[in-house]
Amino acid sequence: MADFILEMKNITKEFPGVKALDAVDFKVKRGEILCLVGENGAGKSTLMKVLSGVHPHGTYTGDIVLNGEVQEFSNIKDSEKVGIAIIYQELALIPEMSVYENIFLGNEIKKGAVIDWNETILKAQGVLKKVNLDVNPDTLVKELGVGKQQLIEIAKQLAKDVKLLILDEPTAALNDDDSANLLEILKDLRNQGITCIMISHKLNEVMEVANEVTVLRDGQTVATMDRGEQEIDENEIVRLMVGRELTNRYPTRDVEIEDILMEVKNWNVYDSGGKKVIDDANFYVRRGEIIGMSGLMGAGRTELAMSIFGKSFGSKIEGDLILNEKRIELNSPKQSIEAGINYLTEDRKEKGLILIQDIKSNIALSSLQAITHRNVINDNEEIKNAEEYRTALQIKTPSVEQKVMNLSGGNQQKVVLSKCLLTSPDVLIVDEPTRGIDVGSKYEIYGIMNEYVSRGKSIIMISSELPEIIGMSDRVYVMFEGKLVAEIPKERMTQEEIMKYSIGQGEKANG
Repeated sequence: MADFILEMKNITKEFPGVKALDAVDFKVKRGEILCLVGENGAGKSTLMKVLSGVHPHGTYTGDIVLNGEVQEFSNIKDSEKVGIAIIYQELALIPEMSVYENIFLGNEIKKGAVIDWNETILKAQGVLKKVNLDVNPDTLVKELGVGKQQLIEIAKQLAKDVKLLILDEPTAALNDDDSANLLEILKDLRNQGITCIMISHKLNEVMEVANEVTVLRDGQTVATMDRGEQEIDENEIVRLMVGRELTNRYPTRDVEIEDILMEVKNWNVYDSGGKKVIDDANFYVRRGEIIGMSGLMGAGRTELAMSIFGKSFGSKIEGDLILNEKRIELNSPKQSIEAGINYLTEDRKEKGLILIQDIKSNIALSSLQAITHRNVINDNEEIKNAEEYRTALQIKTPSVEQKVMNLSGGNQQKVVLSKCLLTSPDVLIVDEPTRGIDVGSKYEIYGIMNEYVSRGKSIIMISSELPEIIGMSDRVYVMFEGKLVAEIPKERMTQEEIMKYSIGQGEKANG
């Protein structure tokens, strides 16, 4: 008989206008890794917030049974006391504090009324070993990369004697090496007897670590697959997630590619310290074309994009920007949008959206001038535009009056994209357009991108996912240490070819 550490029975959770969870049943075997998958808005994060006490007992119906006992958590502290810990995409670390201070923040080791710092440092070293992280506990968190910060967050939870660890999109912001390292850590934790629940949209990672996979769709459990009983098939997971066959992850595009729309020549960008971040970049994009920008984290892709977008990055910029055969100078994002170049940020929550405002207000943000008369916003026009994009992009919401903070990640991304598309730019730069998005929503966004370039527009797509770069790009430029080191046509695009240049091993990179 299976040993279940956790059973969630008949969990139902409602928000105003939407039933997020509808009689969900969910079981987790002790000492295994269970991956929870589903489209954005399927209810994954909501279910985990119920489990961890973020949504307290009384705000949902159903039972949480841990180690055979029904639990009624009033807050996160209650769930932590019985060994449950949750790690979100947005890490809860204090950058200005040391590693050991962060690990025991809120869980201080005291001798009487005073914190025992010697014991704190000693125990911090112990939990850092458990996650194979070789850093000085005195190091400030801000001095470490995102991958190491993620491991510190795990160490922080291990210091609380966690028995059930929940990770919500743990690799969303990590590069390939850091992601691979994190997955190995999860396997090690499993070997130490710690049970893990991982929410992820990266099905290749799910296939690598999962003992079981549970699929949610529209707030309901539709299937659980046990690797010990059956073969777990990636295509079957996709079908269960979206409720239909999705044979091609990247929709085909039959668009006539025309003349050059935008060209960047001899582009050099310096940061506030005088360091050259972009070194003599030259590239172009044609009408009807999607070009990919590939490279490892820190290669300079986002800095290049933001420097073009109204000099929103860089203290000194040199070079020529040519749009529709005319040399232009753009000194602000506003000027850039007016000229016909817009940028979809990689950080939708911090830089792309005003989370406390509603959908219609966010979509209108970049186009207020067009719907404003004598400093008064035309509400009817604002609602009309929002409704059009709600329908076109299939934004799942009961109303465009819904606050953006209440939407799933995928639907938030569609709101950011709507905001950019409403300005109707000639060139749209999209930075990690599908980060943290499920396969169904990705397909929808790819279709929107294809339809957009079919109108004679151009898209520059920055992405860390090589299959996405290959699947969507007509050409790809590869960056390495601030330089564009390769231009690869469609027929030569392979992951090996792109990665060769990304790590500085291509001919041009060496030359």
